[in-house]
Amino acid sequence: MRFNNFLVAALLPSFGNAFAPSARTSMHVSPSKIATVRPSSLSASYPRHYTTLAMSAEASETPETSETPAESVEKKAESFGSKAFDLYLKTADVATNLFPFWTVLFTAIALKSPQSFAWFSTEYFTACLAALMLSMGITLTPKDFADVAANPVPTILQFALCYGMMPGLALVLGKAFGMSPAIMAGMVLVGSVNGGQASNLCTYIAKGNVALSVLMTTATTLGAIFMTPILCKALLGAVVPIDALGIARSTIEVVLVPIVVGMTTNKFFPNFVKAILPFAPVVGVVSTCLLVGSSVAQVAPSILAAGWGLQVALSLLHLIGGIVGYYIPKWTGFGETSCRTMAIETSMKSSAFGFLLAKLHFGEFAARVPSAVSVVWMALTGSILAVFWRSRPVPADDKDEFSLKKIFSFGK
Repeated sequence: MRFNNFLVAALLPSFGNAFAPSARTSMHVSPSKIATVRPSSLSASYPRHYTTLAMSAEASETPETSETPAESVEKKAESFGSKAFDLYLKTADVATNLFPFWTVLFTAIALKSPQSFAWFSTEYFTACLAALMLSMGITLTPKDFADVAANPVPTILQFALCYGMMPGLALVLGKAFGMSPAIMAGMVLVGSVNGGQASNLCTYIAKGNVALSVLMTTATTLGAIFMTPILCKALLGAVVPIDALGIARSTIEVVLVPIVVGMTTNKFFPNFVKAILPFAPVVGVVSTCLLVGSSVAQVAPSILAAGWGLQVALSLLHLIGGIVGYYIPKWTGFGETSCRTMAIETSMKSSAFGFLLAKLHFGEFAARVPSAVSVVWMALTGSILAVFWRSRPVPADDKDEFSLKKIFSFGK
C-alpha cells in the first residue's frame, strides 16, 4: 500500500505537466477545485506543485482587468447619474398622475392670494403657452399630420361637437339653473368658443393622438372667427364683434410656430429630442398650472361671488361634454385613441378667450363670470380625464372604422 501511494505521488506531477493548459488552449482551471479533489494521503509536494501549476495557468489565461482611478470615478459617476435619472422618471410619473391635484392647488392659491400671480405678466403668459405647445411639438413628426390630414372625418366630427353640441348644452344648463340674462350670455359664450390649448397636453397624458388634437385645436380656433359670432347672434340675439386677424395671428404665433419648431427639432435632431423628451410632460403640467393660476387670479372675486349654482352648471358642461365627446365617436366606430382625443378636445374650451370676449364686447360685468369659473372646471375636468385614461392601455389593434350606420343601430 505504501508503494502504491509513493508511485501515485511520483507520477501525478508528470501527468500534470503533460496535460497542463498551454497558451493555445481555452481551458480555465480553478485552484479551489483542485484542492477539493486531492487525497489527504498524498505527499505534501503534490498539492504545492499542482496548485502552483493551476494558478500559473489561470494567470496566463485571464487578462488583467485593473482600472485607473479616473475610470473608477467615471463609472461611479455614471452609476449615480443613472440612478438619479431613474428617480426623476419615477417622480415625474407620480407628479404627472397628480395633475388634477396641482390644478386644484394652484386654483386655491390664486383664489386665496391673487397677488401671488401678479408677476405673471402677459408676456410670461404667452411664453408659457408657447412652451406648452413646444413640449407637445417635439413629440410629433410631419408624418403624424399627414396621417391625420388623410382622414379628416375625426376633425369634422369634433368641430361639430364643439360648435353644435356644446353651445346647445350650455343653453339648456343655463335655463335649467334659472340663470339671469347676463350670466346666461356668459354661459353660452363659454360653450361657443374654440377648444383650449391645454387640451393638447391632456391628450398627450391620456395616450391620445397629439397630432389630431393639435389639428382639432387649430381648426376650432380658426373656426371661432365666424362660428362664435354666429352662435352668439343665433342663441342670444347679440352680435359679438371679433378681431379675426388678431385671432389668426395669435393662433400662428402661440400654436403653430412652437409646434413647427418642435417637429423640426424632432426631425433633424432626434438624439437631442430623445434626451429631453422625458421632461416634456413636466414642462406641460407646470405651464398649464401657471396658466390656470394666472387666469383665476385675475378674476378671483368674481369666481368667489358666483355661487354654487354656476359652479355645478359649468362643471356639468365640461363633464358631459367629455362623456358625449367620447361615446359618440365610439358608437360611430372610432378607435380608443381617437375617442380619447375627441373627448378631451370637446370638454376643454378656451375659457380665457371667452373671458376676453365678454370683457371686450358684453356690456354687463356679470357676463364675464361664467368664463372665469370655467377656467377652473375646464382644467380640472381635462386633467382628471387625462389621468384616468393614462393608467388604461390602448388596445394593440386600435384603429378607426367610422360608419354613421353604427350610431343609428346602437342599442338594437
